[in-house]
Amino acid sequence: RERTRMVLDALPRGQVFDWVDEVSIKLTTMMLATLFDFPFEERSKLTYWSDVAICNVNAPDAPVHSEAERFAELKIMAEYIGRLFVERRGQPPKFDLLSMLAHGASTRDMPLTEFMGNLALLIVGGNDTTRNSMSGGLLALNQFPGEYDKLQTNPGLVDSAVSEIIRWQTPVIHMRRTAAQDTSIGGKQIKAGDKVVMWYISGNRDPEAIEEPDRFIIDRARPRQHLSFGFGIHRCVGNRLAELQLKILWQEILVRFPKIEVVGDARRVYSNFIRGIRSLPVRIPA
Repeated sequence: RERTRMVLDALPRGQVFDWVDEVSIKLTTMMLATLFDFPFEERSKLTYWSDVAICNVNAPDAPVHSEAERFAELKIMAEYIGRLFVERRGQPPKFDLLSMLAHGASTRDMPLTEFMGNLALLIVGGNDTTRNSMSGGLLALNQFPGEYDKLQTNPGLVDSAVSEIIRWQTPVIHMRRTAAQDTSIGGKQIKAGDKVVMWYISGNRDPEAIEEPDRFIIDRARPRQHLSFGFGIHRCVGNRLAELQLKILWQEILVRFPKIEVVGDARRVYSNFIRGIRSLPVRIPA
């Protein structure tokens, strides 16, 4: 909350700025550095590595432009964090993700590629998802001004608004799995070994499960009924932290600002995996 207040209090009034750069990235990068106990002054590396891990290498503004470049950058990430990993293994266990990995019986001796995969997953999962929900939530409230009015009139709706933001944004569009056994879903036969794609964004717009799914409604009766965090054994382990970050952000916005106005088009991330927002021009009335 202290960091959120610091970031919001530094925002300009009466002039256009990029919400993604000035709020979403700053807050999530600070949180990610804390989770890893990563050197705070070098925390921007985490944002960069996250962008590298999920980017479409064919996008004009991608940080890397081939799978070989991506692997090379992620290897640099693994070597950098690997040094921290070795340090943590030689220290008493602490309450940070890297220390937990370093001391965990099943994770302390991971091979390099597995280590890289786990790091990329933790960095993207702890960064991109919340970053894009912070941006997508402000965009949605501007697209549905009646809901913004409702939230300002009743700040007690923040909890349900946060869940609706996460449903509406669906920051991870899909995941791919391999069927472990023969099965049938929706009349379609799936054989063991078949590769299947789970479109979370489709599930979050399912009219059989969610009333008026194409409307952004912050006071739904069952606001946490969505698939943005996955489900079952693959449910996001950081879901409560993500909700807390968004909750605190909107609590602090509501007590200090009038409506924050989106004043131009959102520039989207070129991806069919992450439903991301690269930039969002906004203005806080003076």
